[in-house]
Amino acid sequence: MNMNKSKCIIIGFGYMGEIRGRVIDQHGRLELIGVCEPDNVKREKIKGVAAVSTYQEALALNPDIVFVCAPNCFAPEITIQSLRRGVHVFCEKPPGRNVQDVLDMRAAEHSSVKLMFGFNHRYHPGILKAKAVLETGRLGRIISLRGVYGKSGGAQYHTSWRNDIKISGGGILLDQGIHMLDLFRFFCDDFDQVKCFASTSYWKFNDLEDNAFVILKNKQGQTASLYSSATLWKHTFQINIICEDGYMTVEGLLSKSGSYGRERLKIAKRQFEDEAAAVGNPSEEITYFDRDQSWNLEVDEFVDCVQNNKPVSTSSSHDALRVMEIVDQAYSDAGMSFSQEIKR
Repeated sequence: MNMNKSKCIIIGFGYMGEIRGRVIDQHGRLELIGVCEPDNVKREKIKGVAAVSTYQEALALNPDIVFVCAPNCFAPEITIQSLRRGVHVFCEKPPGRNVQDVLDMRAAEHSSVKLMFGFNHRYHPGILKAKAVLETGRLGRIISLRGVYGKSGGAQYHTSWRNDIKISGGGILLDQGIHMLDLFRFFCDDFDQVKCFASTSYWKFNDLEDNAFVILKNKQGQTASLYSSATLWKHTFQINIICEDGYMTVEGLLSKSGSYGRERLKIAKRQFEDEAAAVGNPSEEITYFDRDQSWNLEVDEFVDCVQNNKPVSTSSSHDALRVMEIVDQAYSDAGMSFSQEIKR
């Protein structure tokens, strides 16, 4: 195993850029050599490494890895130019604004570089344990999935760049709901039928949804439903995994703010009236989690791929393309004016 440190740069030093910076600083096989941040005030606060205003200046530092933490409209170009220079890329989600953005990034991908996307929810402890339980077969095959993921928005929500169609490419479904759609694929591989209703129920954006209801079905007959919302008022994360012989529920989500509540996993075996004291109320096993290592675990995975020349097998460009195609199909079915034609 190559234990030399890989030189890293971060493009965009906002909320996500700072998280990636902390992970890199704590990582034994990574070294941060530079940060690109166009905001002068933020850039002046960066100490100990080169601080530049353009991604071209950052790439001129000759890094091994670039962490792309820029808004959606800028991520594809930065990723493509980095890949063409032979630099490995870890890009935050969502992977651009539409399907074409991902196709363009995939076209620049080649055998000498690694490309991974930041779907860190796959690495949350409740999700990892649920996946491990499923792989034992003790609950049987998945029948269906149900997810609720929403937030309150906030007083300044309407002014956020995330709600500028030219920058983001979509509303709450693309910004946050895409995580849940990715988890649906993580548990059930893929879905080919997509139905969606979307609306601007409260925030009244002209071209972006603040609520989306998505229903999926795959060739194996498994179904999934997602409620993605910016008007739940209480930050909420919950995914129900219904199986032949029982169920699991992951609810709460470890986060910096703690606003989604304590992360926990409920597991129950199916019990009919001849097995339980009360029909429809099986005994539940509950596990609580207090440490969020998702950011570190996904970067560990990426570094292992880079330094040991392994293929990216999770949160790959294929995963990014498929989940973006599902989002695109959802927007198209809902009649959203900015939906893009799907190309495969």
